[in-house]
Amino acid sequence: MLKTINQRIFLPAFVSPLEEKNQKGSKKQFARPKLDLLQPLRQWVDKIDIQNRKLAKLIAKLIPAQCPFERDIMLFGRKIGHIPPMCKLNPLYNELVYLRFRALCYLVDQCGEDIQSYC
Repeated sequence: MLKTINQRIFLPAFVSPLEEKNQKGSKKQFARPKLDLLQPLRQWVDKIDIQNRKLAKLIAKLIPAQCPFERDIMLFGRKIGHIPPMCKLNPLYNELVYLRFRALCYLVDQCGEDIQSYC
């Protein structure tokens, strides 16, 4: 266990235990430990508590509702290529989408605002 200024960080949050994996035949090999350096950042984003209308509006405006980068490349009416959604490559994508959802819920439930302009 590591101690930081305000919170304790347990090592199992960063390193998964070694596991045995079956391979061809009867040989067994240990998996490499998985190190997730972004886990503390993910937890911090998940713990953000929205208690302010201005903060909720800012979050709803900054985080897009849809991934703005996904495109089909068309030439003479035919699809010649596809640019995949870059948002899925963001390692914090799920946490940010959930943060936006919580901000919108706060605006609707606590402030009674209409959120159609954010969708």
